[in-house]
Amino acid sequence: MALQDAHQAIIRAHVFVQGRVQGVGYRAATWDTAILLKLKGWVRNLRDGRVEAVFEGTSEQIEEMIRWCHQGPPTARVTSVQVTYETPEHLKTFQVTQ
Repeated sequence: MALQDAHQAIIRAHVFVQGRVQGVGYRAATWDTAILLKLKGWVRNLRDGRVEAVFEGTSEQIEEMIRWCHQGPPTARVTSVQVTYETPEHLKTFQVTQ
């Protein structure tokens, strides 16, 4: 695979964000950022207070989104971000789910 093709390949990141990330607009801001970056996937709150998200896009898009996740919106206080890479499912949209 050529280097250029590697940058265009679709990858999938499964992300868990911990800290003050619920009730502060984190999911909505994640949606805004994901749409801006042309990512596919979803984001949701978990009962344990974390936010879970899946992002699909190029490695460059995913890296930028993960950098954003470490900070989040101004009202959030992120303490940790865990990322696992998985096989892409070639999702078609980005959604905020329950």
